[in-house]
Amino acid sequence: MKIFYHPDHERHAPEGFIMRGTRVACPETPERAEIFLEAVSDTAHELVEPGAPELARISAVHDAGYLEFLESAWARWIELPGHGPEIMPNIHPNRNMAGRPDSIVGLSGVYQADCACPIGPGTWQAIQQSAQCAVEAARAVSSGQESYAYAMCRPPGHHAFADMAGGFCFLNNSAIAAQVLRDSGASRIAILDVDVHHGNGTQGIFYDRSDVFTVSLHGDPAVYYPFYAGYADETGDRSGTGYNLNIPLPKGTGDGAYVDALDPALDAIRNFAPDCLVIALGLDASEDDPLAFLQLTTEGFARVAEMTAAMNLPTVLVQEGGYVSDVLGTNLATFLQRFETARGNH
Repeated sequence: MKIFYHPDHERHAPEGFIMRGTRVACPETPERAEIFLEAVSDTAHELVEPGAPELARISAVHDAGYLEFLESAWARWIELPGHGPEIMPNIHPNRNMAGRPDSIVGLSGVYQADCACPIGPGTWQAIQQSAQCAVEAARAVSSGQESYAYAMCRPPGHHAFADMAGGFCFLNNSAIAAQVLRDSGASRIAILDVDVHHGNGTQGIFYDRSDVFTVSLHGDPAVYYPFYAGYADETGDRSGTGYNLNIPLPKGTGDGAYVDALDPALDAIRNFAPDCLVIALGLDASEDDPLAFLQLTTEGFARVAEMTAAMNLPTVLVQEGGYVSDVLGTNLATFLQRFETARGNH
């Protein structure tokens, strides 16, 4: 399997985020990618370093004003007297506010949905290269060069909307991969998100479209991040009505119940009959994840790999969540190995 990885992910090294009113160490660290890389380095996978970022591919998904903010934010932030070590909003527009600020402090509230997506001096460079991993993995699949490929994206992306960062995410790598496939000639794309958190950004990007079917299995948002999206009654809007499927799962869901929930999700994808599949591969549904909500074992991830591989679709695997634990690398290596074995190694 071709694996797309870029070392510039290290440029984004967030110090902390706000959780339950407390600033804590951010689990979305460069160490994650180092664990992923080590897990696949002793295998037969082919490691590919993507080239320069293609902003045209990013802007096909993301708002121009938002991208300008991401590119310029750090330079503007460090001009502030008494600025902090990272850009983190202290105010957000809400249902009673409609003004449009010029200040970087105000704009950070506009473009950062929460306090879990701090921006540092190297964030812009890192997120562009993370997105480029997804671009080139999708291109390898769309060209027919590969039947499947894995984008080792860091930072992750599925909480990023077209015009807003959130939940450790800035550019929506899975959505970018889907749009590359679409622009390369595929008529219908399915995105299956198996991250423990709902892929709210991905849902938002494609919510009114019928050419991309978005499916997400995740912890119940009534009690878990992102709280405001991911409910079963969210099925799409306008021409996208019926093309979004959410399957919220209760806390503690283990392998058996997860597989039972995945079955109808895959049936829905089969009924949609996509040309290509994007898997938003979150590994934070693990029972050992520091953000644990669900209880998948390594064998559970292997079963998910086998079931998705059995779809026998051109597939782009895009790394989403999954945080540092003793089994993080094992879960990734096992998933990729079982996926590849189920597909007959090509």
